[in-house]
Amino acid sequence: MADVITLSARARDRAGKGAARAVRREGFIPAVIYGGKEAPLTISLEPKGLRRELGRTGFFNTLTDIDMDGTAHRVLARDVQFHPVTDQPLHVDFLRVSENTRITVAVPVLFENEEDCPGLKRGGVLNIVRHEVEVDCRADAMPHALSADLLTLDIGDSIHISDIHLPDGVVPTIADRDFTVATIAAPTVVRDEALEAEAEAEAEEGAEGEVERAEEGEGTEEGEGTEEDKGDGDGS
Repeated sequence: MADVITLSARARDRAGKGAARAVRREGFIPAVIYGGKEAPLTISLEPKGLRRELGRTGFFNTLTDIDMDGTAHRVLARDVQFHPVTDQPLHVDFLRVSENTRITVAVPVLFENEEDCPGLKRGGVLNIVRHEVEVDCRADAMPHALSADLLTLDIGDSIHISDIHLPDGVVPTIADRDFTVATIAAPTVVRDEALEAEAEAEAEEGAEGEVERAEEGEGTEEGEGTEEDKGDGDGS
């Protein structure tokens, strides 16, 4: 069963920008519940509870019960609008869901056993390709997070979606390939040292070439000078 949080709200009888501004002046946050083959329901959220949940991980993949006068509406948050300056929530869109509703949702990936990972202990770097994986699932079976175990991975190893356990009924929306979620990359220092060594080798080869060319040039000048000297001697 997916995690469920509860937010308190009250119904509001008017929609529109003017009504939303009035709700905010009263200290509440306007929101709407839509979907489920029912008419949209405009509501006013208690701000304290909403801000608390927004500060936690996974707000968009956690089921929510909107409590209005003792009646619970099971929903999933789909969008939050924030003030561009204060970053305070201005409006929330919720989707009605039931136990049979199938949804597409991005689920965060948590990486376990980083401290015991052989590759990381040797100085490797965890290169995260996907911080989230988009999945299709029933609303009541939605995972809060996916776990990727690093315990046996060494430098050069990768974690693919097939290496991550998915609950029953949960499938990735990318179904045509076993995509990469993360890799254990070689340490940056090693790569830098290799590049430096290659650059030094090239510099040494270039220097040796310059010396050889210089020596060849000196020999030619000596030879030409000798011939000239010989010619002068014959003429005298």
